[in-house]
Amino acid sequence: MTQTHPGTSILLKLTLAAILIFPPNLVFSPLGASGSLPEILALGLFVVWLMEAFLGLRHSAWSSHPGRTAVLVFVFASCLSYASLFLGFSGLSTSLARAGADRWMLLMVAIMGIVFITSETVRDLDDVMSLARWVLAGGAVCAVVAVIQFATHTNPVDLLKALMPGFVENSEASSFQARNALMRVAGTTLHPIELGVVSSMLLPLAVWRALYDRTGSRTIHWGIAVVLLVANALTVSRSAMLALAVAIAVMVPALPPIPRKWALVTVPVVGAGLFVTVPGLVSAMFNSVADSSSDSSITWRLDDYPRAESLVAQKPLLGGGPGTYMHLSMKDNFDNQYLLIAVTMGLVGLLAFAVYVSVPGLAALGVARWTSDPSLRLLAATAGAAGIITAVSSATFDSMSFQVFALLYPFFIGISGVVGRLHRSDGRGSGVARTALNPSKFIPTAIH
Repeated sequence: MTQTHPGTSILLKLTLAAILIFPPNLVFSPLGASGSLPEILALGLFVVWLMEAFLGLRHSAWSSHPGRTAVLVFVFASCLSYASLFLGFSGLSTSLARAGADRWMLLMVAIMGIVFITSETVRDLDDVMSLARWVLAGGAVCAVVAVIQFATHTNPVDLLKALMPGFVENSEASSFQARNALMRVAGTTLHPIELGVVSSMLLPLAVWRALYDRTGSRTIHWGIAVVLLVANALTVSRSAMLALAVAIAVMVPALPPIPRKWALVTVPVVGAGLFVTVPGLVSAMFNSVADSSSDSSITWRLDDYPRAESLVAQKPLLGGGPGTYMHLSMKDNFDNQYLLIAVTMGLVGLLAFAVYVSVPGLAALGVARWTSDPSLRLLAATAGAAGIITAVSSATFDSMSFQVFALLYPFFIGISGVVGRLHRSDGRGSGVARTALNPSKFIPTAIH
């Protein structure tokens, strides 16, 4: 069993909360684009992991799992494309291209730090709950900021700039975007689409925490789930609606019987309540779907395919180099991570990315299908939902270009490995039953 210093767990918790609280476009000036506080902390996790492995405190073989393998496959493909760029095979080895590739590889290191430390540090469901509290605290801050942005058209994120000396804005966040009669918001993320997808990934985790957390206020626990749902709606995003539908479709069947019955009743009621209480939300959502044929965001996405095909044909195997694509206008940007990967990392990278976004979630759903422990089942479905959301949403926006999303998904990959290990600890998946809680004790009395 891995012996982990308590400070490692604290660093992991701080990293997970920072991902959702501190805007990724605020970077430590000397470090450039890779110098956001969340990425610095995530890189620190990888350094800690290396040091503990060197000192013999980690024995990573015991924590091997499909998600970890998927990460290594993706990292290996990134290294191949990176080497191709620097050896001059891609023909794009300019200073800007090399800088972009360097940033990409640092992101890969940060992803490995989160995945490895999460999967190797967490021992049981209580440890997962401890991490979930920090992740959801960050998610609550992000969602509350979005609600404030929507209600007041002011940005609380601006207050952070004065509290972070040495950090400067590396890029402009799309905190406000008009859509029909509404002003959609981004919270502490870079774009409303990112907020919508991230809030959908966090919602099942918030429900799991609300059902099984022994400590704290049940009102606050359920309140976090509600505010995440509200933040999702305030993005007025088709991608957010799709991600939310995936989250609900995966989560509800994995709920214990009583909560599942109530979910089937409350989900449509809550949805209707949102549309009634938020002025203009109904028309904005309807128009965003009904006017899709004339929507530039749709037509530009369709134009991405022939352009990507042309670029991939030039460098089909390893692409032009990871992180090297530079768009001259918004129309030239790839709003599809699969196409962007194919252009920058070739067909090899595309296959590796498909493994990265699909294998961890499918492995977690396998645990949810076969475990007999209700708490573990819902947690596994939570990780599975995050994986499916990642796979689906990556076709609707360039997901890896958004750091909150790119660093949050590895946490769920780590959890995918944890639930797999806990399930394997007993052939029937009941080896963790001693840590499971009775959800009926933690649901508001009115639901019984």
